Amino acid sequence: MSSDSPESTEPRKTPTFEGSVNLKDFMFQGKDSYPRRSARISNSTDGPASVIPRPSSPPKRKKGRAKDTQEADHVSPSKPSPKKRKRTASGYAPPSTYAHLPLLPDAITANLIVQFVGLNPGIQTARSGHAYAHPSNLFWKLLFSSGITPRLCSPTEDRQMPELYALGLTNIVGRPSRNGAELSKAEMDEGVAILEEKARKWRPESMCIVGKSIWESIWRVRHGRAITKSQFKYGWQDADENMGVIDGEWEGARVFVATSTSGLAATLSPAEKQRIWSELGSWVKERRAEREAEQEEAS
Repeated sequence: MSSDSPESTEPRKTPTFEGSVNLKDFMFQGKDSYPRRSARISNSTDGPASVIPRPSSPPKRKKGRAKDTQEADHVSPSKPSPKKRKRTASGYAPPSTYAHLPLLPDAITANLIVQFVGLNPGIQTARSGHAYAHPSNLFWKLLFSSGITPRLCSPTEDRQMPELYALGLTNIVGRPSRNGAELSKAEMDEGVAILEEKARKWRPESMCIVGKSIWESIWRVRHGRAITKSQFKYGWQDADENMGVIDGEWEGARVFVATSTSGLAATLSPAEKQRIWSELGSWVKERRAEREAEQEEAS
């Protein structure tokens, strides 16, 4: 302080904000007092201010396996499952449809124990040139499991069946098709007369009809009407139904109706199919043993 400035005799006042700011307005007055307002508090004056909630923060990712977490976070929109392709109903296909495929020759000789009669060659059978060639067809397996053949044979041995085991192979319809639905009733009925002629020519002891539909055609031609459920039966048929009968000369071949061996035929269970084929197998084994005994006596 300068020595030549006059000394003030007036007492100093304590600093205060009174008059400028009313501090009482900001003092806590009790439970009914309202808290200080802020940007997070609504401006409503009708009642207690409601607090605006803060936006929730995203959950923290766990450390480690970051790649898995990222893959889990990125969820690709589910793709609609592809619609199953509807199978078109199979119908008649004229012979020209598969005219490019070769016909399947019969395996027939005289003095057969069984002449098997199939429906017609399938596509794979026609292409391979061997009977019942499709892997899903049970023909060769049923021949073995029923005892008709002493071992499991393959489609490539079809031409050797007459010589090996006195078994023959033919069909009611010669042309190939994808399935039986592509054949007409007319051409199946026309095949009946051909079967009768083959039976008269080669005279097998029996003819095994491989499939119900084949027997239905034979019955329809013979009786002029469809067979009824009560009249149909698997197994041996009555002697009146023998095929290739020559009056006064030959009584004809016995008829055995077996199940279809196609993999698509699911009307009967595998056990039922086996039972029916085993009935024929028992007879074939018996006849084969009798023939061998006759040959030994003759020699």
